Amino acid sequence: MRKQHGGVQVFRITGARTGLAEDVRGRQRRYVISMTIRTLSVILAVTLWNVERYVAIVALVAGALLPYIAVVVANAGRERPQSLPSTFVTVPTRPMIMPPRAEDEPADSGPKDVPTNPTA
Repeated sequence: MRKQHGGVQVFRITGARTGLAEDVRGRQRRYVISMTIRTLSVILAVTLWNVERYVAIVALVAGALLPYIAVVVANAGRERPQSLPSTFVTVPTRPMIMPPRAEDEPADSGPKDVPTNPTA
């Protein structure tokens, strides 16, 4: 993951959280964006009240609900840290001992079960 800080690329090599200042800056940015949308929706509601009443009512409802949503989103808390790899090392399982397959046996492996009466 790369981030730009003052024109210099900074590479994140750990699973550490973002800094507190960067987290607060992101929350403030989200809050300002949602309040800007709220302001625009209230202005749209006032402007369209006598023209398109239904659109104005929808914009007014959005303008009334957005402050609550913006505060909840802004105060949602810091990000959760990425899951770090497990430090638990599992014991490798031993392979199961199986009888050799017919194709794996050598050609001169000894006597085989051969019928004594070849005509039978």
